[in-house]
Amino acid sequence: MSDPVNSVLLGAVAMASLLASLFFLRFWRQTHDIFFALFALAFGVDAVGRFSLGLNPAWEEHAPIFYLLRLLTFSLIIFAIVIKNRPQSWK
Repeated sequence: MSDPVNSVLLGAVAMASLLASLFFLRFWRQTHDIFFALFALAFGVDAVGRFSLGLNPAWEEHAPIFYLLRLLTFSLIIFAIVIKNRPQSWK
């Protein structure tokens, strides 16, 4: 990760994830729908992982902790979609 271009790209992706998290958080505050809250949380977790990867050049992108953070991110997104699409009788 010593390449400056990679650091800049990681920062851009982290900023985009943080912006998406704030975007979904705004919609959650308006609607109080759990779907938006879970998406905001997922993108927040992704932003934290990308920021931490960009700030410490000694860490590698294929370290297990970053795979676990991505697994958590995608699990939250899938969980939000499943909850949103469940039948009305479950709500």
